[in-house]
Amino acid sequence: MAEPGVETRTRSSVITARAAATFDPVGRSVATARAFVRDTLQGWGHSDIVDDAVVLTSELVTNAVIHAGTAADVLCLRTDDSVRIEVGDRYPEREIPIQGSHVLAPLDSENGRGLLLCSALASRWGVEYAPTFKQVWFQLDLPERPVGTRSAGPVLPTPMLPVADERVRVAVVQIDRNGTIASWNEDAEHLFGYPADQVIGKPLTDFAAWPHTPGIGTGIAEALQLSRWEGSYGIRDTDGRVVPVYASHLRVRDTNGEPSTVCLLVRDEERAVLQTPHRGAGADTGAESHSTDPFEVFIGSPAPDDLDGLLQRTVERARDMLDGDAAFLLLATDDETELEVRATTGLPSARQRFARVPVEAGTGRYGSARMPAVHDDLTSVPGAVPLLNTTGMRSVVTVPLKVEGRLTGSLGVAAESAGRYTNEEALRLQFAADRIALAVESARLGELERLRRGSLSFLVEASDLLAGTLDRDQTLALMAQMTVPTLATWCAVYTIADQASDPYLSYVLHEDEDRIDGLKDLLSKIAPPDPVPTPGARVWHAPAKAAQEAALQTSKRELGLGSSSPVSSGIATTLATAAAVGGETVVLPLVARNRVIGMLTLGKPSDDHFRQEILELAEDLSRRAALALDNARLYSERVAISQSLQRSLLPPESPQIPGVEVEVIYRAAGEGNEVGGDFYDVFPIRDGAYGFAIGDVCGTGPEAAAVTGLARHALRLLAREGFGGPAVLERLNAAILDEGARSRFLTLLYGELWPQEDGSAHLKVVCAGHPLPLRLRQDGTVESAAEPQPLLGVMEDLELFEQMVTLDPGDVLLCVTDGVTERREGSRMLGDDGLAEVLTTCTGLTAGAVASRVLRAVERFAAEPASDDMAILAMRIPEPRRG
Repeated sequence: MAEPGVETRTRSSVITARAAATFDPVGRSVATARAFVRDTLQGWGHSDIVDDAVVLTSELVTNAVIHAGTAADVLCLRTDDSVRIEVGDRYPEREIPIQGSHVLAPLDSENGRGLLLCSALASRWGVEYAPTFKQVWFQLDLPERPVGTRSAGPVLPTPMLPVADERVRVAVVQIDRNGTIASWNEDAEHLFGYPADQVIGKPLTDFAAWPHTPGIGTGIAEALQLSRWEGSYGIRDTDGRVVPVYASHLRVRDTNGEPSTVCLLVRDEERAVLQTPHRGAGADTGAESHSTDPFEVFIGSPAPDDLDGLLQRTVERARDMLDGDAAFLLLATDDETELEVRATTGLPSARQRFARVPVEAGTGRYGSARMPAVHDDLTSVPGAVPLLNTTGMRSVVTVPLKVEGRLTGSLGVAAESAGRYTNEEALRLQFAADRIALAVESARLGELERLRRGSLSFLVEASDLLAGTLDRDQTLALMAQMTVPTLATWCAVYTIADQASDPYLSYVLHEDEDRIDGLKDLLSKIAPPDPVPTPGARVWHAPAKAAQEAALQTSKRELGLGSSSPVSSGIATTLATAAAVGGETVVLPLVARNRVIGMLTLGKPSDDHFRQEILELAEDLSRRAALALDNARLYSERVAISQSLQRSLLPPESPQIPGVEVEVIYRAAGEGNEVGGDFYDVFPIRDGAYGFAIGDVCGTGPEAAAVTGLARHALRLLAREGFGGPAVLERLNAAILDEGARSRFLTLLYGELWPQEDGSAHLKVVCAGHPLPLRLRQDGTVESAAEPQPLLGVMEDLELFEQMVTLDPGDVLLCVTDGVTERREGSRMLGDDGLAEVLTTCTGLTAGAVASRVLRAVERFAAEPASDDMAILAMRIPEPRRG
């Protein structure tokens, strides 16, 4: 564990690159800072430290922008052998852990977790202070990259040399600066089946099957940019099968300075042709030779530097040492109850990789992987070695790998003939297993650590994305996109509306978009998995069985043999779809608030299995996704309920008034609000008489909307009981005051309208504290149509009066709420005079055109969105038609 400011080893201090950015004190800045650091380090070619850097940056920037509430300055510095990242804020807090005490902060403390992680992950870290800011920095050492080293190995006996075909084929593929294939040699065509004219000009990513395990390896785009790169991946051949290859990439430039990447590829089992030896420790060539390490004798020198390479080399050497037909190596789980297949040779490795078998396969020592065992003939004891079922192997010898008495794995060699192995071969294999056990365990722990760090970074990103939306469909899409292709080849999300509903297939995603429709069609034809609340992943066999059956029936139809199976009728599944879901499929429950709300289904292509670490990561993701999905559901339900209640407060469609044009525009302030403190209504009172109202309750939002509902319904009821305008408002005033503490004062313009036979209309108007109605005459003059009177909800005894108004043909009566007249831009306000000026330009317009012009004028008056509710009611007496 590094201590603050303590140098762990001598490092260079010459800065070779730098990048800086400043992030505002808002929540989204944390994700932006993570992306900045990730892009910077990947651009520098240091993907192997990206996960640690992203996790530390995330915590430190969170402390700055969330806890300290200030902007965060992030500076990335690169030297020859390390990367230093500095995060500064404007909050000079001076608490710092005491050096050497290792007491950083309580584990549940939010603001101390960043320093705790710095101490655990960084090689150096520290805190620097100034009067106006604080800066936390950490340094990550760059691992040595032993590439391009020349070396010579010892003379080995012929049986210990690497095995290759009679003619070794080396595919030479040149990739241009855009990532597209520029050249493709004859051996590449032989290995993968594509002629050059079919691949040149296409991106390498169209053919490469790149491993997507979080935190392990480099992305293909980054690998093509590095000066050198070696490793394993796959190339899809013309049949869609993935051909495992070992590749060596070299970045070059032509005489014109144009960069490109030359890729040499061989079959993965022939990796020794290209694999670069480790850089030695600078041994003196003149020194006397020392005794040979038994590990190097068995594995060969140099040993592979990655776990998969080490395991593959181990099984190949074990097979050759005992002259077997196949070999396999399994690693034990942490609880030592199961063994996971990690490397095979001579067996269908794609089918077996990451498959699991129990440690105790039967009774007695020969049924346990903890002891060496020799089986002369597996046909006499079927199931004794589950891994070899249906492989044609007859005899097998297995030995355990142990470290400090703990079972860490199992190594086995098998042959197609019976009676091939004796106890002597078992002893030889056990001796070899003892030599490699510690190296294998060390490499396994290193891989787990890299995976753990990558998983932590992955979950941080996932949590941030899921927390950023409350939209159900977007949450479903994020769940699928985060799992494919990082965790699985394909994904399906089932949702359950309530306990009485069946699971519903809500979202399907495949890494190959051309397979999505076929996969969705297949899954929709089979019963969904059972919604079991038990945590953890469980295997689901139905998709693979249905795909295989459907593919079989498709093949029969193509051969003219017909189809007799009703199970697959109607399933248009191609062989490609069957291959896409032919591997392991697992189901993880989506449990939120003690209820199963759906299932997350992950799948692999034909004969492929999930590794346990990926399933554990998927389980962590499913818990976060379930809560996000349930939050989106609750939010959608609340919005639907709110909108339904709000719509019930709005009046129905305005009645058609003979001889009068009526137009209403209503805008409620606040996101998701359809009703606020402003309200309106136009309704028939009795034959030939119509009532209209426009009002403004104090405040906005649901509380004000509750009073608008009371006011609108009371107006209709009282007017239809025959009360005049003043009496209606006086009784409404009493009803509002009866609400007590919940009451709110309101302004109200209420009127009654009678269309006349001569084309005019008589109105009686009462204006209780409301903005005065404006009358636009045909000649363009604008005047008030009422006098102001006291507002409602304040005084108990009101004495109101009504005023008569006559609208002639061509006249317009405009009624608005104060959201219109009090529209502001800085110190300016639209006001009554500004509204009158707008109205003077509306001569000859219809009521709808008048209301729309007023709305546009209000919106253009200020750049910011309106902060108050707004209602506009325009009534116009049309001119008589001529001719």
